Amino acid sequence: MTNAGHEHNKHDSSGSLNHHKLDTKKKRFSCIPCYTLQDITDITTSFLEQSGIKFLMVDLDNTIAAYDEHILSDDIAHWLTEIKNSGVELFLISNTTRIKRVESFSKSTGIRFINKACKPSPNSLIRAMETAGFDPNTSALAGDQVFTDALAANRAGVISIIVRPRRFTNPFLRLRYIIELPFRAVCSNKINND
Repeated sequence: MTNAGHEHNKHDSSGSLNHHKLDTKKKRFSCIPCYTLQDITDITTSFLEQSGIKFLMVDLDNTIAAYDEHILSDDIAHWLTEIKNSGVELFLISNTTRIKRVESFSKSTGIRFINKACKPSPNSLIRAMETAGFDPNTSALAGDQVFTDALAANRAGVISIIVRPRRFTNPFLRLRYIIELPFRAVCSNKINND
């Protein structure tokens, strides 16, 4: 699938909107996300509407649930309900091999999923879009890792949204986050909803 670009609204660090053309085709092999946010719940329904996003693919581990969480926190459950009620379709895209974990979250939320996604390969994102009937122009992937989530989204030609990991459950996760900081820092669209 090819994609020349998306019409989107540019958010500066103050959260104000400036209409611009976001060219995802130029980012195909980049680990730099289109947007960075503090938390997944900072993706608001108005942001999705203004960005033209109708299909939001979401990473599971450390994006909507920490690796050691087995049920959704109240803030995430509320956010998922709000997004679904706005008419945006959600889809879980996870690299996890723990099928029971992703099935459990899928069942509790009513959201379809693909596990063993092999991100940064774009294949699972393309398959999810085909399954749900969406194309890259109206799709995005939100996750917590630039080397898997941002790169997979950019390779698939969809909007890449990177959030801070939910929790650092071991030193490796903190180290990986530190290594990713330069990629997050050069992202020109940082959104703070404080």
